[in-house]
Amino acid sequence: MAEKVYNVLFLCTGNSARSVIAEAILNRLGQGRFKAYSAGSQPKGQVHPYTIDLLRKLNHDVAGFVPKSWHKFVQPDAPKLDFIFTVCDNTAEETRPAWPGQPMTAHWAVPDPAQATDAEGRQLAEAEMRAAFADTYRMLNNRIGIFVSLPLQKLDRLTVQKRLQEIGSTVDKSSSPRDA
Repeated sequence: MAEKVYNVLFLCTGNSARSVIAEAILNRLGQGRFKAYSAGSQPKGQVHPYTIDLLRKLNHDVAGFVPKSWHKFVQPDAPKLDFIFTVCDNTAEETRPAWPGQPMTAHWAVPDPAQATDAEGRQLAEAEMRAAFADTYRMLNNRIGIFVSLPLQKLDRLTVQKRLQEIGSTVDKSSSPRDA
């Protein structure tokens, strides 16, 4: 019997950095057990260039990454979602669509690398911005690595929900000072 493939949607406001990075990571780490998607409440016109550049450098397939609205995932032809993760605080606080099938949800907040600033609130230099994107990748990679290792078919729904919340509240001990 074939193992179930879980559909996972990552949400952030613009669908140009965090959610796209999470989609790429899960599609790699999920090794066919998971199919990841990403969307935003207010999708930007394009995926952030540093997102695409970072993913390319890490040998992810970047073909097909375009910002899309979360409304695409409530349409009749949308994939049936098993999990939905918000990766930004703004999206977590917004009124979201009613997702068909009652997927499990959790909030995994990650700082927006595109909005990273120094201690005085100034925009970072290019090298520091790219480091912020790398930090985002690392944080999401850690959380998604924990997620894909869960024995989902052996756990009851309440236990899975508890674990998802724990993953989202994982303190990233190696985060940079700007994440504090």
